[in-house]
Amino acid sequence: MNIFKRRNLLFIPAILVTTVSSYAQRSAPAPYGALPSDRQLKWQETEMYCIVHFTPTTFQNKEWGYGDADPSIFNPLKFNADQIVAAAKSGGFKGIVYVAKHHDGFALWPTKTSTYNISESPWKNGKGDMVKEFQMAAKQEGMKFGIYCSPWDRSNTTYGTPEYVDVYRKQITELYSNYGDLFMSWHDGANGGDGFYGGKNEKRKVDQSSYYDWMNTWAITRKLQPNASVFSDIGLDVRWVGNEKGLAPETSWSTITIKGKEDKAPMPGFMDDNNLGSGTRDGKQWIPFEGDVALRPGWFYHPEQDNQLKTTAELFNIYCSSVGRGGALDLGLSPTTEGILHQNDVAALAAFGKYLNEVFAVNLTRQAAISVSNLRGKQQKTFGTANLTDGDRYTYWATDDNVHQAAVNFTFKQPVRFSLIQLRENIKLGQRIDSVAVEAFKDGQWFKLAKATSIGANRIIRLPKEETALKVRIHVYAPVSIALSEIGLYLQPKLQTVGTQKDDNSYDKTSWKTVNDNNSITIDPGKTLTFSALSYLPDQEKSSAGAIEKYELLTSEDGRSWKSQSSGEFSNIEANPILQRIVLPQTIAARYIKIVSKQAVPGNNGKVQLNGAQIEIYK
Repeated sequence: MNIFKRRNLLFIPAILVTTVSSYAQRSAPAPYGALPSDRQLKWQETEMYCIVHFTPTTFQNKEWGYGDADPSIFNPLKFNADQIVAAAKSGGFKGIVYVAKHHDGFALWPTKTSTYNISESPWKNGKGDMVKEFQMAAKQEGMKFGIYCSPWDRSNTTYGTPEYVDVYRKQITELYSNYGDLFMSWHDGANGGDGFYGGKNEKRKVDQSSYYDWMNTWAITRKLQPNASVFSDIGLDVRWVGNEKGLAPETSWSTITIKGKEDKAPMPGFMDDNNLGSGTRDGKQWIPFEGDVALRPGWFYHPEQDNQLKTTAELFNIYCSSVGRGGALDLGLSPTTEGILHQNDVAALAAFGKYLNEVFAVNLTRQAAISVSNLRGKQQKTFGTANLTDGDRYTYWATDDNVHQAAVNFTFKQPVRFSLIQLRENIKLGQRIDSVAVEAFKDGQWFKLAKATSIGANRIIRLPKEETALKVRIHVYAPVSIALSEIGLYLQPKLQTVGTQKDDNSYDKTSWKTVNDNNSITIDPGKTLTFSALSYLPDQEKSSAGAIEKYELLTSEDGRSWKSQSSGEFSNIEANPILQRIVLPQTIAARYIKIVSKQAVPGNNGKVQLNGAQIEIYK
């Protein structure tokens, strides 16, 4: 064959390969791994919302109602849903989830499924509908609306039987049919235990992996509210972060692989939850996390907590560890018995919202000349650097398919001061980036400032101190081509850190003598004390295993004959091990005081968390 012809035959395929490759680089990168649905994208864009706990439990000054409260106690004379929702909006929150029914079983709407509902209360002469009030207030403020209807019902006589599951499904059918479009169908893993159960006063257990038949129950949500994201321990769309502090680990993937225990389905309350916070790199499902935490120590209003709200600094730290790690922040709000937020709560929300606006007011990257080490198909208009600073989550800078490591360079006309870095991926294409490293050019050389993993929908990197630099460089690493939608550099305004106030009327306990006896502690103050309350603080450094769930308080004059003064439960202590307070109906004088653990959180080798350092006695 003619040599000239042979060379042409070899050359033509090369042209075709180059053309095909060039065309591929002009199109969008292929999606990678598990991808978010449209409803999940809308949820990710919401970022912050509030959940409102307001039931007869508020009037009992408890965290969990037992199901035995008389409906007559529920009468908030100054109720104002607009005040509550407007306060949430001032904090920068974009949605409201209302607790339409908590574990006490009292329905806050006039349901046809149970007589234990708001129509039996004196509020609005039994003609009120609190779910509707919150829905309309959210609509007026331009906020999204969601509903939580607890699957556990401590009032219902049929709880634990198939009949109750039918009741529960009818309840969510009512709620999802009559209160507009919902952005969340919220659930949790609190299922079964002690309850009133219509006067039975007994403990009922259910198999959480099968009792509610969640897939068929959630089918109601999908049918009636197709845009609502389902949240639970492991929901269809959103997972729990694994604690009630609102904090995700440093590495927290939006993808996760769910594993069931033994032969049980991976349903709420019965699955391997070791990776709830961290997620799974390249997990099979896109189920990002929600970080839930209350503005006060507890989820319900307690007057003794009026000066124990989270500070702006604490809220911002939670924000950076939830929204700033690819998830969302769900902040608990607690109306008073009047039916409004306490003025301290309103002020705290407004201060937080103001601070958020100040932090993100000026994105310094918009003042810089930006260059990248690689640009997909050299398509500046489609995949260029302008996309990194336009505030759009879904426009993005991208690299060629074979480029999995690249750098973005910011050069400023003069040195800039910054202390916070924000990054976003275009998650419509999956969670692609493994890690990033940040460098600053100072004094003629590059210095490492920070590194991070699991970027996803949002990643906030807070530097240990304020930095000043003329150039900043961010290295990006991924197993596939990069699709980064946003980079921001910000200077965080300084905040005064204020700790939670401590009660100043507690007795000095330096001279106390204490005796521990497995599940109880006896306190000898050395003299007779007149007191009105006690508190118990579970271990704050370790897990809540061994913390007291049910207690009995006894007193004695001689240390031998004891009188029971109070008994009850420390509700939700396993998930939220905050300071627990026992308020006595009247002041008591006693020489010896004993606290007995009647039931503790499982674990800790069967040992109860109980020592003198955990107890305070108040005048």
